[in-house]
Amino acid sequence: MISRRSFLAAGGVLIVGLGLDGVERVLAQTIPNADRFLGKPLAPDAVDSYLAVHADGSVTLFTGKVDIGTGGRIAMRQMVGEELDIPLERIAMIEGDTALTPNQGATAGSYSIARGGTQIRQAAATARQSLLAQAAQRLGKPIADLEVADGVVRAKDGSASVTYGELIGDQAFNLKIDAKAPLRSPGRFRFIGKPLPRPDVPAKVTGRHKYLHDLTLPGMLHARVIHPPALGATLVSVDESSIASIPGARVVRIQSFLAVVAEREWNAIRAVRALQATWTGGGGLPDYAKEFESMRASRIVRDQEIARRGDNSALTTPPPGTRTLSASYRWPIQTHGSIGPSCGVADVRADGVTVWSSSQNTHGFQSTCARMLGVGPDKVRVIYLDGAGSYGPNGADDAAAEAALLSRATGRPVRVQWTRQDEHGLDPKGPAQLLELRAAVDGDGQISAWETQAWLPLATANLPNVPLISLDAAGIPQTPGRSTGLIYQNVDPPYTMPNLNAVVHWIPDAPLRTSAIRAPGKVANTFAVESFVDEVASAAKADPVEFRLRRLTNPRGIEVLKRVAARMGWQPRPSPRPIDPSAAVLTGRGIAYIHYKQEETLVAMAMEVAVERATGKIRVTRVVCAQDCGLMINPDCVQSQLEGNIIQTISRTLHEEIVYDKDRVTTVDWASYPILTFPEVPALEFELIQRLDQPPLGVGEAASTPVPAALGNAVFDATGVRLRTVPFRADRVRAAMTGAKP
Repeated sequence: MISRRSFLAAGGVLIVGLGLDGVERVLAQTIPNADRFLGKPLAPDAVDSYLAVHADGSVTLFTGKVDIGTGGRIAMRQMVGEELDIPLERIAMIEGDTALTPNQGATAGSYSIARGGTQIRQAAATARQSLLAQAAQRLGKPIADLEVADGVVRAKDGSASVTYGELIGDQAFNLKIDAKAPLRSPGRFRFIGKPLPRPDVPAKVTGRHKYLHDLTLPGMLHARVIHPPALGATLVSVDESSIASIPGARVVRIQSFLAVVAEREWNAIRAVRALQATWTGGGGLPDYAKEFESMRASRIVRDQEIARRGDNSALTTPPPGTRTLSASYRWPIQTHGSIGPSCGVADVRADGVTVWSSSQNTHGFQSTCARMLGVGPDKVRVIYLDGAGSYGPNGADDAAAEAALLSRATGRPVRVQWTRQDEHGLDPKGPAQLLELRAAVDGDGQISAWETQAWLPLATANLPNVPLISLDAAGIPQTPGRSTGLIYQNVDPPYTMPNLNAVVHWIPDAPLRTSAIRAPGKVANTFAVESFVDEVASAAKADPVEFRLRRLTNPRGIEVLKRVAARMGWQPRPSPRPIDPSAAVLTGRGIAYIHYKQEETLVAMAMEVAVERATGKIRVTRVVCAQDCGLMINPDCVQSQLEGNIIQTISRTLHEEIVYDKDRVTTVDWASYPILTFPEVPALEFELIQRLDQPPLGVGEAASTPVPAALGNAVFDATGVRLRTVPFRADRVRAAMTGAKP
């Protein structure tokens, strides 16, 4: 058996063999000399950019998308194995290496499988078509008389056969991807649609998996960056003698970029604690307590109408018998909260730069690193290694950039490890969002007019990367601006309404550096829209499920709502339920629905909650989720993603909020920024709708979005109190129930 030390030293890749019975056979093997592929095609439209067929019949798959825990390592193998008809244990995979994989864009937006995977599947279908043509010529048989099984092309009459390896072993296809190359029909699926185990899980649960944080290089220095005590502060002086007693530790300073390096990591940590430095300036953050008031009063750069139809005059001059409702919803700044702080390793040499990073956009970071170091992108290689999960850009690119700066300064490979305080305090955040909604409801309970207004920070157009904090400190030019993701989507309800206006007021700034965070914007927007739909349903004394179903025309949306209601055992009635004044614990149920981005995955979410009357503490006891994401390549991976979406977003809804003073973020540990604990995890149930004849729509984000609204609607059903500000902290809930100010 290979030892852990030998496995890590060899840069091992875990390959999992899967039989049709789903029995897992774990094979610890390496991809021998992956650099032998250097110089291969990288064009996004070339088959050879994605696939290499070897003489022994095995296949190497190259993808620019990276598996950040979504199950891509098995799902993409399933897609390739399906089209080439080869066992999955014969497919090795290289991901996110800019020297070896094509640029398929960032791993973001729930597009890894929906776009990146389908691109690879089409490349495999093109390769299969070519191999059949070559076999027909080799065997002297028409293609129609041939069939493929396990990488062997055979004459149907059994008279002759040839393997893929014999046809093309280690030679190039020299083909463009054929968009019309036929895909295997669903009725013949062998791998697609099967719940096959993920190849990375066994090593992860047994402690053998190699993470970026484990990487060591010959001659490598360990580094810690001393970030300023206040955002924007300038370094005045450094007393290098203050660390003179620490063996091998030395200071690296580039203007206001300050770090210590040492041969041993513990000595770098000691040096950070001992180093004496003087800073000035900073302290320019606005008043946290007035954050949402400031957003509402901010200068508006421009208005963007997301949806508009009909006449909304009923909102301002309601006809007789029409009731108007209004509500304001607030979503806080949140951090990615990666359990492991960010890490980066870099080796900057005169002849080229190599960076190891857990970036979700290695090709984008390649360009960023090239600009920062003043070299051509062809001189920079970025290699993806697993880090802590983030679902959006956290501090990974910052740590990698710092490692590159320090490697250039020292002439040695350098590993930069952020601390928990760095990660919580400095990673780019999901921005705050403010939404105000109005509706007019006529005497028949119909919505005669609806308006959504959102105040959101404007993203910078064509921003090449999230601006990195240490480049500013080091005086290295970079494009300033703000990255947020598509935070305007789903501000408009997915229901049929005759008169509707949904508008975003783009404001110029946000207090802290921003980036996309899981389901960027859509979580907050759906929280507001689906909570307000419940408010309208309650005013109309209608059951929340029936109220939604009467206004849905999408048959797939109707199905997910009906499926979740049936699984929940939903009994129609208006909310809130009658409240027992003597009950110490109040219980209720809630529901929410989304058509993600109004064109992708459809999700319905139902929840049951228990609320302690004395404390205001909320406990989610049961969650039922129905989802239609089109073709599920691997249903087990889909369910795992839904579990993660739900648990993470319950945490964001109940607990998570970034707080800051005039100088810096103050919620920089798990005590001040708590997340959901294991005892708080509810029972989870799923209705997954498989559509083998439809394209995949993506599962990485969508199921996050209905969670806060379903939770808030359940609390309203239990207590009669409407929560409109996240997080739903116990003190806020108790104050709302007693009518006191939190």
